[in-house]
Amino acid sequence: MPLAGRRVLVTRAAHQAGKLSDALRAVGAEPVEVPVLEIRPPASFDPLDRALRQLDRYDWLILTSANTVRAMADRSEQLGVAFTQPETLKVAAVGEATAEAVRKTGFEVTFVPASYVAESLIEGLAGQIAGQRILLARAAVARDVIPDALRGVNAVVDVVDAYQNVFPETAPERLRRALAEGIDAATFTSSSSVTNLAEAAARAGLTFPFDGVLAVSIGPITSQTLRELGWEPAIEADPSDIPGLTFAVVRVLQTT
Repeated sequence: MPLAGRRVLVTRAAHQAGKLSDALRAVGAEPVEVPVLEIRPPASFDPLDRALRQLDRYDWLILTSANTVRAMADRSEQLGVAFTQPETLKVAAVGEATAEAVRKTGFEVTFVPASYVAESLIEGLAGQIAGQRILLARAAVARDVIPDALRGVNAVVDVVDAYQNVFPETAPERLRRALAEGIDAATFTSSSSVTNLAEAAARAGLTFPFDGVLAVSIGPITSQTLRELGWEPAIEADPSDIPGLTFAVVRVLQTT
């Protein structure tokens, strides 16, 4: 058990933390769950509802997370609209976990970029999307990197919010207790997990970044957000998924 006795902070939403926590336990670590994200419906369902009723108008559907897939499938059921793939619609899923969630709905995945960055997505779709109509479904207030890059290669992009990440009010006190008991590393699976953990620290009166705690990032965009907030990642997962993140935790803690 390479990480026996090491405590690792898990910042994922409560309903998603289990997979990472189980993976950390499998290598001997003690996962310390402090959810800094809570998934809620978007401020308005209107844009999403319109998109779900006219999927056949689009050439591509780009899905950025498994949360997005679940939110679209659930909303379709509430509307009484069949969540089925039109014959002409191609699907790009960012990350294997997203692709797996897409396939469970019965959709076929045409493309999965090599890494969780806009450049990889655009490079993979290059030559296929000029003049194409694209639906990008994602979390509210997500960065505009992907839609801006798509429009830069002359794609027509509609962006809809499938859900929103909100801050759990219990996070500051849970974080205070976790740090008081000691943390060796903190895992981050999105830019939102970084910014929300920083907010939790501020509300708890704690200095961010945390002294003596190693930051483990799932990918380049998350790493960029960590750096913007003054926390240099100790390591970045490769591949950018939960198994890759777990392996990164093992690597960095075995050397410290």
